[in-house]
Amino acid sequence: MDTHVSHVNEEDSEDPGAAPYGNFINYYSFNPPENRLSLIPQTLLQNIGLGSERVLILDVGCNSGDLSVALYKHLLHEEASVSDFSKREVYLLGFDLDQDLILRAQNSNPLPQNIQFIPLDITDGAKSQAVLESHLGRFGCPRFHLCTCFAVTMWVHLNHGDEAFLSLLSRLASLCEFLLLEAQPWKCYRSAARRLRKLGRSDFDHFKTLEIRGDMAAHAREHLEKQCSMDLVQSFGNTSWDRSLLLFKRR
Repeated sequence: MDTHVSHVNEEDSEDPGAAPYGNFINYYSFNPPENRLSLIPQTLLQNIGLGSERVLILDVGCNSGDLSVALYKHLLHEEASVSDFSKREVYLLGFDLDQDLILRAQNSNPLPQNIQFIPLDITDGAKSQAVLESHLGRFGCPRFHLCTCFAVTMWVHLNHGDEAFLSLLSRLASLCEFLLLEAQPWKCYRSAARRLRKLGRSDFDHFKTLEIRGDMAAHAREHLEKQCSMDLVQSFGNTSWDRSLLLFKRR
């Protein structure tokens, strides 16, 4: 994940592996929001004790915002009208490293009073920390109540290595009370590398030298529990792409 990466070229969009940083221009056409939402209860906020207070949600790697908006509506119950949403003190901030995808998200955002999209690279530690702390400061909150991170870990891992993978998890844990994490399984790493080679591009910088391999959800859980003072409180099962959705809570 690098901030200099712009949107994927039109000719690359035919292959889902053509975006080496995960910034697919047509991502939700082949992995629609329902693939995740079907596993996440609409009562999630109430279930974790956030039913009646101001709630701040952070969506890391939001792409064009389709899932962010769908998740927001899902958690606040889809039958509500736009005017009903504006009365709720539930605010979602979504960010992605790709400025073109963020522009699409901003232009199609149906709930700008409650949902905001900004360009930001989570691996740019100092800048992202300052931006997110400023956002939290506007609400007088020390951290987000819920952070979602869907299918981001692999791209950080492939492009920046083992240390960055663990650092990402630590950053996420430091930002929130609850973390809803979808870590891509190892087979996705192999597929992404294969597709990149098929297109005649250079391999991912770190793929062959990664020492953290195998059960990536288990690796993520181990780091979050042993190094980040978080506990796994619920698994929502696996998506149709065989990726587990895990909910962690700060101790």
